[in-house]
Amino acid sequence: MMKRLFDTDNAPISVRRMIWYSALVLFLGLNIPAVRSSFADIGIRWLYVFLFSFSLAATMTPVVRMIALRFNILDVPGGRKIHEKSTPLLGGVAIIVAFNAALLANMILELRMIVLLWGGLVVAAVSLYDDVKGLSAWIKIFVQLLVVAVMIFYGIVLNLFPCNTLWGYFLNVVFTVIWIIGITNSMNFIDGMDGLASGVAAIMALFMGIVAYQTDQPFMGWIAIAMMGSCLGFLPFNFGLKRPAAIYLGDTGSTFIGFVLAALAIKGDWAENSRIVSFSAPVLIFWVLIYDMAYITVERILSGKVRTVKEWIDYVGTDHIHHRLHSLLGDKRRAVFFIYLLCVTLGISAISLRYARPIDGVLLVVQAFLITIVVSITEYFGRNNRH
Repeated sequence: MMKRLFDTDNAPISVRRMIWYSALVLFLGLNIPAVRSSFADIGIRWLYVFLFSFSLAATMTPVVRMIALRFNILDVPGGRKIHEKSTPLLGGVAIIVAFNAALLANMILELRMIVLLWGGLVVAAVSLYDDVKGLSAWIKIFVQLLVVAVMIFYGIVLNLFPCNTLWGYFLNVVFTVIWIIGITNSMNFIDGMDGLASGVAAIMALFMGIVAYQTDQPFMGWIAIAMMGSCLGFLPFNFGLKRPAAIYLGDTGSTFIGFVLAALAIKGDWAENSRIVSFSAPVLIFWVLIYDMAYITVERILSGKVRTVKEWIDYVGTDHIHHRLHSLLGDKRRAVFFIYLLCVTLGISAISLRYARPIDGVLLVVQAFLITIVVSITEYFGRNNRH
């Protein structure tokens, strides 16, 4: 049973097994009423949310892995996939349960938050069916559009343009749809290497939590912290310095994470007096996903790989940022750490916008664009020189 839980070798104890035992003890301790109340009494409720989500995700992940093995829900190598052996999916289920349980256990609820969580669960349920049975990309996008429409109805919509005009509201709705659908699927696209999507999501959630603290938004902060804890609890089983991943997120996890973080970015108040700063901060935090989506779209159109929207949705390739960096650096872990550092660099820019002028927001977005141009030029010529 331990072999199926942890994918360990014959060593008496593995790092993953030690993490599981420690997380289980921590989770049980956090459920003691006196322990829970003590966190609230001393004003560190956020830490309780983080530890709860982290410990539950780390405890559940090996269990979910065993279930995936039992029902043969595996990601099989082949095509654009670069892993070498069949690996259990459904890791996202552990993140979803831990994330929602951490919020519900702390009674962190309000109407728009309930709508946000409901939307994430619907998107995840459709992706879970896709992981198990297979599903058309068109159906998944259609469901995502329906969920976004419900969220817009309940007021989760961008506020970039004047809402008191018809054209302003229309543009806000259009950009809301593009943002949520784009980020959701970008997170799914970037989930192509061990630890990449879960690590990137944890970094993004961290910076969203910092901005929430800066702007005094406890609800946004708690959701971000719960997501960060859930992803970090899952990460040790999805990423190792020497061993391959024991389990993958699957579309279930990557779309849920992307959807929740994208919707949370819309729900949050990023700046008091400047729409430009409000726009710039989340763009910087999510820049790696935005850049990857934009790059592959432009490259595929210019190269003639896709000519219609249908071809773009159905196209599966190895031209994402992690594939390109893997080709350049020659190692998957180096590529993952490079993307981590890129996310951290741009996230630091986002939290520096608290007291920024509008022009500062514009300049930091331009800086992010230039950084990725430098990365693109480096990887392009680096790969050519290697070949």
